[in-house]
Amino acid sequence: MPSMPRAGSSFNRTGERNIMNAQNLASGSAYFIAKETELPVTTVLSVLVDNEPGVLARVIGLFSGRGYNIESLTVSETEHEQHLSRITIVTRGTPHVLDQIRHQLERIVPVHRVVDLSVRAGELGNEKPIQRELALVKVAGFGDNRNEALRLAEAFHAKVVDATVEHFIFEITGKGSKLDQFIAIMKPIGLVEICRTGVAAMNRGAQGM
Repeated sequence: MPSMPRAGSSFNRTGERNIMNAQNLASGSAYFIAKETELPVTTVLSVLVDNEPGVLARVIGLFSGRGYNIESLTVSETEHEQHLSRITIVTRGTPHVLDQIRHQLERIVPVHRVVDLSVRAGELGNEKPIQRELALVKVAGFGDNRNEALRLAEAFHAKVVDATVEHFIFEITGKGSKLDQFIAIMKPIGLVEICRTGVAAMNRGAQGM
């Protein structure tokens, strides 16, 4: 009977060191062999699927079952007549892992297409795809804090969608970093509640995904 590989390290023909341990060998995941020279990157995946029960659960199950992290997820029907929905996923990993994720998503039966928008943006000569997110931010405050909240909201082009003498609800749209900054400066003023949609993304140019 052939012996099982031992946990430890090995080197490939190019001299890159491969890391293997017992957990990786047993898992069968995309993390089976990780190159030390590969650094994790954040990417945006666009997945076109049939709009039917259970599809989203299968996509999420693929990530959770293999230990992949989802940083943001949005889904909505985009083609009503064909009953197709578009899932946008922001995830992070090495290029090898991200390639594995894409291929595994393509093997799910209701999935019609998987596009790495971040890679595609580079192929089109762009740094990143266009990314936008919306958030509702509730802030409570009186007196000077109330005035400061309004001043900062105006600076960030946030809209007041609800207001009383005790609170505001602001609507703000933009890149995730902009929303993060707005939320951070509202904390000392009287941040109460946040609801974020997750990232919607699309590449520049006349072509679709």
